[in-house]
Amino acid sequence: MLHYFGYFAAIFIGLSLGIMGGGGSILTVPVLVYLMGVSPVLSTAYSLFVVGSTSVVGASGYFRKRLVSLRTAIVFLLPSLAAVFLVRKVLMPAIPHVLFTMGSIVFTKDLLVLVAFAVLMVVAATSMIRSKQAVEVLGEELHHKHTFNYPLILTIGLVVGTLTGFVGAGGGFLIIPALVLGARLPMKLAVGTSLAIIALNSLIGFTGDLSAGTPIAWPFLLGFLAFALGGIVLGTYLARFIPGAKLKPAFGWFTLAMGTFILTKELLFHHA
Repeated sequence: MLHYFGYFAAIFIGLSLGIMGGGGSILTVPVLVYLMGVSPVLSTAYSLFVVGSTSVVGASGYFRKRLVSLRTAIVFLLPSLAAVFLVRKVLMPAIPHVLFTMGSIVFTKDLLVLVAFAVLMVVAATSMIRSKQAVEVLGEELHHKHTFNYPLILTIGLVVGTLTGFVGAGGGFLIIPALVLGARLPMKLAVGTSLAIIALNSLIGFTGDLSAGTPIAWPFLLGFLAFALGGIVLGTYLARFIPGAKLKPAFGWFTLAMGTFILTKELLFHHA
């Protein structure tokens, strides 16, 4: 029965991406773990594929409208792609299954991934709840005052690549402010460029799993992706009538609740 809710949630993930242009992908790992019964570490690999594929669809629309800055994307991706591939290919397989024991809690690799992901959800939720207006205004001011901030873009690229590789999330909540403030991109151009970066980051990270020999249940994964893509198509249509900016804070509160739930469940009720 939970599987049916999981496929419905996949549609919801796609819907949120289509309407808001981002954010929904952060629910992919929790849906795969708690509704579809996939292990946390394998869920991060599946999430990379789903997030990457859905972001390709989203980015293609922006690319056709010339709202993707290739120069900025290349600078960002130089450290990011290297980081995400090495994390999936080398770091994740090297982490032992059992890390340590603290009282009744056995801190495993799966638990580490879930806790890290829940913390990321809380941070991302805070970013969604806060108004982006200040970032936009400051970005417009910097657009007229400063040059392209290469160190900032390269540093954020490295951080995002590492996070993407470890938890299987796109990291748009970090990428967009970096592009607005560091590359002086207008918000629409930052969103399109962010989707292109997320698409490449996620799919390259997934190739790291493939080269590391991670077993992939392709029929299941492609079926889950199909529901998410269906949601994106519907969400893109509904975006004409529903203002995504007004939905983002509400979605942020929902993400915050989910992150808090995961932290509480895994740390307080996760016993040996």
